[in-house]
Amino acid sequence: MERLHIERLGHRGDGIATGPVFVPGALPGEEVEGTVTDGVMADPRILTPTETRIRPPCAHARSCGGCQLQHARDDFVTAWKVDVVRAALAAHGIETVFRDPVTSPPRSRRRATFSARRTKKGALAGFHRKASDVIVPVPDCLLVTPALAQALPLVEALAVTAGSRKGELSVQVTESLGGLDVTVSGGKPIDAALRSALADLAREHGAARLTWDDESLTRLPATQRFGAALVTPPPGAFLQATAEGEAALLAGVRAALKGCTHVADLFAGCGTFALPLAEQARVHAVEGDKAMVRALDQGWRTATGLKHVTHAARDLFRNPLLPDELARFDGVVIDPPRAGAEAQVAQIAAVRVPRIAHVSCNPVTFARDCATLIAAGYCLDWVQVVDQFRWSTHVELVSELRLQE
Repeated sequence: MERLHIERLGHRGDGIATGPVFVPGALPGEEVEGTVTDGVMADPRILTPTETRIRPPCAHARSCGGCQLQHARDDFVTAWKVDVVRAALAAHGIETVFRDPVTSPPRSRRRATFSARRTKKGALAGFHRKASDVIVPVPDCLLVTPALAQALPLVEALAVTAGSRKGELSVQVTESLGGLDVTVSGGKPIDAALRSALADLAREHGAARLTWDDESLTRLPATQRFGAALVTPPPGAFLQATAEGEAALLAGVRAALKGCTHVADLFAGCGTFALPLAEQARVHAVEGDKAMVRALDQGWRTATGLKHVTHAARDLFRNPLLPDELARFDGVVIDPPRAGAEAQVAQIAAVRVPRIAHVSCNPVTFARDCATLIAAGYCLDWVQVVDQFRWSTHVELVSELRLQE
């Protein structure tokens, strides 16, 4: 048995002691005791809990892998996420102002992927146990919206009807204006009998759209509202995790681009930012997924009161917008995946677009891309952490970069 002092919290939510030794469930400042194997104390005993430790609010917290930080006070988790961003920027010598963080409330996650498996007595549906492929049932989950929590019987029914005791269904459920939008993979191959049975399940459980692999089995609209526009994203398309988080990110983007009249929205998705921004400015939206671009365009065409929105389906990693294409814009929104947007940022830096709203889900690549822009003459005016993934280690943010005179 070893006794360790926890010095800091790691990026995966583990406490870290000198070594390093990773201690799941431990918090900075605590003394822990246990057996260390291959640099991990897997089952520690907390000897001196800190004042930041609380009793997890969810009954599933010890077993479910959906949350990593329910044992820590909310203010500690928020401050830690801000410090993660601050440290990533400091590694490049960057300092800035941090606006007050925004954290989504409990029961607000409107998009989640459940796992399901058929059993002898029926089915098992929920999230995976921590560091395991074992499925943990999560009745009364505190993370997802009530509508998603009530979708678990549908997820179980899908596993009973078309799952395998050897395989596992992956069931993405998204709350839409028309009802649940359900996308399933990992099940039996579709045939006429299964197609009919699944459509019946969708109607019985109030799903607006049920998609099995690549085939949509229902035709009810699974729409989302982006500003004044109603958009029907393709099945499984990206959507901001909470309505509150989306509103905070959009408010930050609007603030960063205030006064801009012609904006490029890069990695635009289905129009989360492009369509609301079109209330005040002309927008050119660029996204790699053609189906998402079509959904964005249809949403713009059926909305009223929006300025002109053009679009392009384009892989911005391999084929970024070049300086001659960017020169007409006075503002840019950039919201890349975790890999960041190194190639595209280099082109933005070359043309020196006056204002940039930078949204990111990875502080490390965000800091790297900011360093490129700052070297080209930009100032990082402010950063705001937007915590859509409450009780998790995931960090998101919105920021403003302004070209210095």
